[in-house]
Amino acid sequence: MDFGKTHNLDVVNFTLPPGAPSNARIWAAVEPTSRPQVFIGGPVWANKDYVGKVYPSTAKERDFLHYYTRQFNTIELNLTHYQIPTAGMIEKWRSEATDGFTYCPKFPQIISHERQLVACEALTEEFVNAVLGLEEYLGMTFLQLPPSFGPDKWPVLEAYLKSLPDELDVAVEFRHPDWFKPATGMQTLEGLFALRRHTVITDVAGRRDVLHMGLSSPVLTLRFAANEGHPTDYTRTDAWVQRLKTWFEKGLQTAYLFIHGGGDNDTAPELILYWTRELNKHCGLNLREPVLQPKVVQGSLF
Repeated sequence: MDFGKTHNLDVVNFTLPPGAPSNARIWAAVEPTSRPQVFIGGPVWANKDYVGKVYPSTAKERDFLHYYTRQFNTIELNLTHYQIPTAGMIEKWRSEATDGFTYCPKFPQIISHERQLVACEALTEEFVNAVLGLEEYLGMTFLQLPPSFGPDKWPVLEAYLKSLPDELDVAVEFRHPDWFKPATGMQTLEGLFALRRHTVITDVAGRRDVLHMGLSSPVLTLRFAANEGHPTDYTRTDAWVQRLKTWFEKGLQTAYLFIHGGGDNDTAPELILYWTRELNKHCGLNLREPVLQPKVVQGSLF
């Protein structure tokens, strides 16, 4: 994830902020569950570095998705940001999914960035019909707004979200800094709550404002951007696991956790494994751990 990338990590305050005050309304409306749904994965399956570590050493590129869905239970599907999937792609994705696996597609940039939600009815219908074809394998879709899309365009966003079918779960990712001003942020969460839509929380080093810690539903969609295995990747994970433990106790029903390793995401699997183990340990979950093999390079194990 290039958004919010910074190389000067020593000056970043990685402390996890408190939850937004408006979250109390979410907790008041739900009963805690002993078995929250947790989906955790990365943003890519087509990574050759995963061969011999995440995938078998004999894996061919055409088989990467097959092995990915057997190691993780979700994926941030960025491919759909660049093209509306064809019927053939949807059928391929369905055929490779395992029980309980979910694809989480991003809205196409032609809708979100180029047209900024205006005059895109036909494109939206094409995209929505395509991803609904994933049926039981469709998880959260997320609508990433461009940095130029500010709070003055809330009426446009509201109208667009109202036009989407109820059966489509949608989380909105904001990037314009003005969305995160206290009064605006509260109004935005109230608006999403009324629309029964969700929001994205992003934890990235260079934009701490987008770590707004506000929920508009008992569903968390988190994009966690690590820094190639830096020690803070793990201390930040520890803080999130404790926060999730608290939120599960308050009534969080579902969590979609997308772990970006940084760079080419070569280190994402190791961090996902750490997240999974710590969530199981501290939150009483029983998530399946990915099985990672040490890579053999020139006769040595690394």
